[in-house]
Amino acid sequence: MALIPEYKKVLYATDLSENSAKAFSHAVSIAKHYDGEIQIIHVIPPLDYSMVNYISTMMGGEKLAELGLELKDDTAEEIKRRVHEFLRGKLLDSPEEERRIASIIVETGHAPAIIIDTAEKIGADLIVLASHGKGPLGQVFLGSVSEKILRKAKCPVLLSRLID
Repeated sequence: MALIPEYKKVLYATDLSENSAKAFSHAVSIAKHYDGEIQIIHVIPPLDYSMVNYISTMMGGEKLAELGLELKDDTAEEIKRRVHEFLRGKLLDSPEEERRIASIIVETGHAPAIIIDTAEKIGADLIVLASHGKGPLGQVFLGSVSEKILRKAKCPVLLSRLID
């Protein structure tokens, strides 16, 4: 086992907020330094149970499931488009940085669990994320996401603190 870790596989978790740009710049810097790659993940929160119940009652369970799959696919494609736009517009200074992006993963569910599970599945050497997202509510929510990831991840976590 090497005493000095190498971060060849970096998992960068984004909420697509402006604050994510700083964390991404750290992910790129680390990937460049270690000649590594970046996997990007964005987690879509699940629909509220009462909303699912309402839609199911109005449309039926089968139609809801069909609609849910279509919505997830459409949302995933839109998120991927937005991630590329976000990266090109704000963060990428050279094609070399874009080349380091191995994949963009979009999942639906509880963010900490999905991010930790994905890190384990891909064999991430490091998870990079910002400490919070937009607005006061986002700061509380993503602060708790960050804390859960810090406590439960099996690999190192780089948390980019945002200075107001």
